[in-house]
Amino acid sequence: MSEKFLYSLARPCLFSLDAEAAHHLTLSSLKKADALGLTRLLPQPPRDERQVMGLTFANPVGLAAGLDKDGAYIDGLAALGFGFIEIGTVTPRAQPGNPKPRMFRLPQANAIINRMGFNNGGVDAFVANVHASRFYQNRAGIIGLNIGKNADTPIERAVDDYLLCLEKVYPYASYVTVNISSPNTKNLRQLQGASELDALLSQLKAAQLRLADRHKRYVPVALKIAPDIDAEQVKEIAAALLRHKIDGVIATNTTITRDAVQGLPHAQEAGGLSGAPVFELSNAVIRGLKAELGEALPIIGVGGILDGAGARAKIAAGASLVQLYSGLIYQGPTLVRECAAALRRAAR
Repeated sequence: MSEKFLYSLARPCLFSLDAEAAHHLTLSSLKKADALGLTRLLPQPPRDERQVMGLTFANPVGLAAGLDKDGAYIDGLAALGFGFIEIGTVTPRAQPGNPKPRMFRLPQANAIINRMGFNNGGVDAFVANVHASRFYQNRAGIIGLNIGKNADTPIERAVDDYLLCLEKVYPYASYVTVNISSPNTKNLRQLQGASELDALLSQLKAAQLRLADRHKRYVPVALKIAPDIDAEQVKEIAAALLRHKIDGVIATNTTITRDAVQGLPHAQEAGGLSGAPVFELSNAVIRGLKAELGEALPIIGVGGILDGAGARAKIAAGASLVQLYSGLIYQGPTLVRECAAALRRAAR
């Protein structure tokens, strides 16, 4: 009995639950299956190494941040065949996030709206979870740690939160992602503005180099940006990335636009829209970044990948690697292997 068939049976049950409740049920079930050794039975994609940011990725298909905010499910998720996993977003202090309900499915559009608001247990609990995982202990693969700011930290002091998190997660990360693009923390996207971004990246780069010297290990830093930016903003961000020698860029986070879901139930809920409606928006940003960056800096493409063709389109737009999130909710875990197979074929 195939995984795809099993997921087709489970999905109606999961979709009958509140979206956040189903999220936690799925992850806790995966964790139990991993503890029982059942995840070892899962087939894995063939190795298809990619060299990006000075790191060796087992295959080019990764897990996007947001699914496992606290690093509580690393081992189970790693068993699904990802070439790398990214966890977080984590903030310096624990915070509950926004009031519930705060996650909504839009099945007619293969989309999700969330306004989670960086709910997490804080960076100390986060790094303890990472350290306790078999994945980390065995150095089993690439793990990205995604950092943000607390909701009650004034935007003019945001850099302090990022610097604190960078210092805490640095020893445990294969790479660190700086998330300035969630629409669910007030004013956060303001940090994408030219002067704010320059100030932030300057201090982060200096801290990264100090930490590299202290730990005798250079950990790449990537910036995660929004899809809701115009061509001029793409150029400004690309120039800032090059100017400050940032190691990579992740394009993109969720969108605040609703053009593709007008009239659907939940379409007007506040929050970031992910899934199919963000696919072309993120591709446009990737193409714009690629035009500005060339081969100087790698792009990780994320947003609306629902099949192998979607993964190939991200690479064709200019990405070196891809990440999945909403597509897993709609297609199930076999999507990882489907995308890995599609990109392996494309690379031949």
